[in-house]
Amino acid sequence: MDVSFSGGELKGTVSPPPSKSHTHRAIILAALSGGTCRIDSPLLSFDTRATMDAVRALGADVEEHGDHIIVRGGDIHAPERPIDVANSGTTLRLMTGICSLFGSETVLTGDASIRKRPMGPLLESLSAAGVACSSENGKPPVMVKGPVTGSRLTIDGSVSSQFVSSLLMMSPLTGKEMEVRITGDLVSKPYIDITLALMKRFGVSAKEVSEGLYRIEPGNYIPADYTVPADFSSAAFPLVAGALGGSVTARGLDLSDAQGDSKVIDILRDTGAEIKIDGDKVTCTRRGRPKAAEIDMGDIPDLFPVIAVLLSTAESTSRLYGAPHLRFKESDRIALTERMLRTLGADITATDDGCIIRGVPRLRGGRIEHEGDHRMFMAGAVASLVSDGPVSMEDDGCWNVSYPGFPEQMRDVGLRMD
Repeated sequence: MDVSFSGGELKGTVSPPPSKSHTHRAIILAALSGGTCRIDSPLLSFDTRATMDAVRALGADVEEHGDHIIVRGGDIHAPERPIDVANSGTTLRLMTGICSLFGSETVLTGDASIRKRPMGPLLESLSAAGVACSSENGKPPVMVKGPVTGSRLTIDGSVSSQFVSSLLMMSPLTGKEMEVRITGDLVSKPYIDITLALMKRFGVSAKEVSEGLYRIEPGNYIPADYTVPADFSSAAFPLVAGALGGSVTARGLDLSDAQGDSKVIDILRDTGAEIKIDGDKVTCTRRGRPKAAEIDMGDIPDLFPVIAVLLSTAESTSRLYGAPHLRFKESDRIALTERMLRTLGADITATDDGCIIRGVPRLRGGRIEHEGDHRMFMAGAVASLVSDGPVSMEDDGCWNVSYPGFPEQMRDVGLRMD
């Protein structure tokens, strides 16, 4: 069954969901803490439930209580069954590092999309440190069997920051001082900052002794309670919708948090929208046709589809660059964004690391293929605000991966949908 979005005049307030990145990390570190932890305002989605299931396989207990979850650590051990991460690449990568600590074999796998995701750099790093690793040509299913015998881990940071986070999170539990060295052009560094902040919250510090070199002392995570902040990568969709279709307020945002995707506020301001900040509320209001921009997406790849939509009707030519790793997300987001916007009438050309967009006055609408990618679905819905005809797509619920309630919240502020 399809759903159709037909633009509208937007006005109102939305509550973006809690951060998926923070929720994943908090669940894992709470499980490793050996005690009882309360996580308030977690994102309860397909992806984060995959992480809950993964830590349960290690022996942790996780209880959902609506607005919070309780995680009890205890006797953490190698899982007795394969870990199925469903469609969650974050779960796959973070848990691969954790499972490399065990002396028994662990298999990690997922759905058809996950089985296309590259794991080679992480497995090569673990293998060089004594972990037995195998995979399907560098892709899941993957098998790891510890322990980690080496004390130096080297990882190519140009594919995914999640590889770096995986090594950082498991390092204090090896029982010895560890060094993690990053080679290549590091992408999405703000996500590493989130990892380091969460590790510190749960009692472990990692020091960056020089650029790209981290030193981690041996130690144990300790129980802690934690409140998950709202997610800027999700808030970007209603905020861009405000810039294109009226005025939308997103509440619950912490502008002091380490999330790199808070840069969406600067992008919207620079492209001509009016931005007002009042405590935890950010309001974005349309002020005419967007201005063209050149934006380095290297640290903010999750914003790529919706920023491409924003600039599709800009006054001149825009360039998004610096994010070749977008080709290894839930989909090849560079190719899929190009195809989506071309279908809708945009003048866009994909590049190796982003795209060139020559702004047109309006899109025409049409039926798009989002391939089950939650961010593509939501970007398509926002694109209807600058389309002369409706934007339709498969109604498969994929937005639940990161933004449960997205269609309902957008309808409440005026987005027409059938």
